[in-house]
Amino acid sequence: MLKLEKDNKLQGFGGDSDRKVLRLNPQDNVVIALQDLPANAELVGYDCTTQSPVPRGHKIASQPIASGANMVRYGQIIGQAKCDILPGAHVHSDNLGMGDHKQDYAHASAAVPLEPITDGRTFMGYHRADGRVGTRNYVGIVTTVNCSGSVARFITEAAERAGLLEQFPNIDGIVPIVHGTGCGMSGVNEGYETLFRTLSGYAQHPNFGGILLVGLGCEVMQLQDLVGGQPIRPDGILRYMTIQNEGGTRRTIERGLEQLQGILAEANKAERAPAPVSEITVGMQCGGSDGYSGITANPALGYASDLLVRRGGTTILSETSEIYGAEHLLTRRAENAEIGEKLIERVVWWEDYCARNGGEMDNNPSPGNKRGGLTTILEKSLGAVAKGGMAPLSGVYKFAEKIDRKGFVFMDSPGFDPCSVTGQVASGANLIVFTTGRGSVSGYQPTPCIKLSTNSEMYARLSEDMDLNCGDIVTDGISVEAKGEELFELLIRVASGEKTKSEELGFGGVEFVPWQIGAVM
Repeated sequence: MLKLEKDNKLQGFGGDSDRKVLRLNPQDNVVIALQDLPANAELVGYDCTTQSPVPRGHKIASQPIASGANMVRYGQIIGQAKCDILPGAHVHSDNLGMGDHKQDYAHASAAVPLEPITDGRTFMGYHRADGRVGTRNYVGIVTTVNCSGSVARFITEAAERAGLLEQFPNIDGIVPIVHGTGCGMSGVNEGYETLFRTLSGYAQHPNFGGILLVGLGCEVMQLQDLVGGQPIRPDGILRYMTIQNEGGTRRTIERGLEQLQGILAEANKAERAPAPVSEITVGMQCGGSDGYSGITANPALGYASDLLVRRGGTTILSETSEIYGAEHLLTRRAENAEIGEKLIERVVWWEDYCARNGGEMDNNPSPGNKRGGLTTILEKSLGAVAKGGMAPLSGVYKFAEKIDRKGFVFMDSPGFDPCSVTGQVASGANLIVFTTGRGSVSGYQPTPCIKLSTNSEMYARLSEDMDLNCGDIVTDGISVEAKGEELFELLIRVASGEKTKSEELGFGGVEFVPWQIGAVM
């Protein structure tokens, strides 16, 4: 967790409606507007007034800043001044830009183990044959290729029309996992391996009580490669077929319904039972971020992450392109130098990946992020890393690679939210927590997604989509600690079956987005 100024550290920032700005660290040369400010608004304690209107969540220079000088927020460099900046000036894209941001990684220099919590907390989950515990009990129809996607949906729709689920009260639903790839690709490269891990991860996911695999038959991602030579599911609740072998669409739907009957009957035998919270794995995401993300919802999630890790659970930070410029904060927390070096290897891979595809690592923030007050990828990354709390970094994984150890870990992924979450779920996340400042509407079956609002204004507008408001850290003086505790309790309730807003709204049908790496042929 980033260190805040002494008076602000883990404390609520609000409760005083007249307070105009917030300084996050004594080293900062910018402050954050806590309300929409007009021109000539006096900034008490900084001996200046605003030179122009400044929206809530945006930055204001708190002292003179020379052209080329470092801009500092959270006590960290977020870019360089493009010109001389006077106190009270709005700091944003016209006067703040990227510059040299090479860091001293200092691998494993600040990995301080957190004190364990041994209070025996449990949740009600579904115990699987491989020892993992699910938070939901879905049956999945997983497709090997885009060409079998429509048929998978047809099977699901036919099952719903037939009222098949009415016979099986312990099943949460049937989820078709469809996508836009699986063919037109090499069968021996990094892209193939990534898709293979993703599909295998979903087929083995503890939130699925059973799986029906559906292929076309002639695709590169051959169904027999997924199921051959390895026990995908130790419980044996897996069936598979190809459309070409079954004789076309109609016969495949008929056969699929027959197969589903048996899968559902077996999966329905599962019932919720107490499990230690150490069996919870949370994928942590942020999207539609704003200037409040790094001071409200992300630190609150970081605190909740530490509470779970201290009880033996697992939390996953991802979005490699959105930790860029803040990776040195993670390498310092690596349990050993090898873990830190593995993280930097992924960052270097990304730099090369962007270069050969005509992209740039600093093409973020998005237009919505900028309207919310974020200016450079460095600033955005520093706020995003706050989701990771203060626990040591215990592992670094490739996209969709199975998480095989407890604690706070990092999984490589793009910053595109549906794709990043897809990787986290494939890696084993049985809960997702998603922070947003601009607003986000999505869900990720079979894994429930908890949405956190970074500001109270957005929460009021989108309350039907948000599960928890963290804006009251600023508006009402709620402490980050208290909000983190509140979120931790919500994690346990959702893991035990309480529905999230995205589940109630029916999200999850289009958010399975495997990462496509390499040429489409």
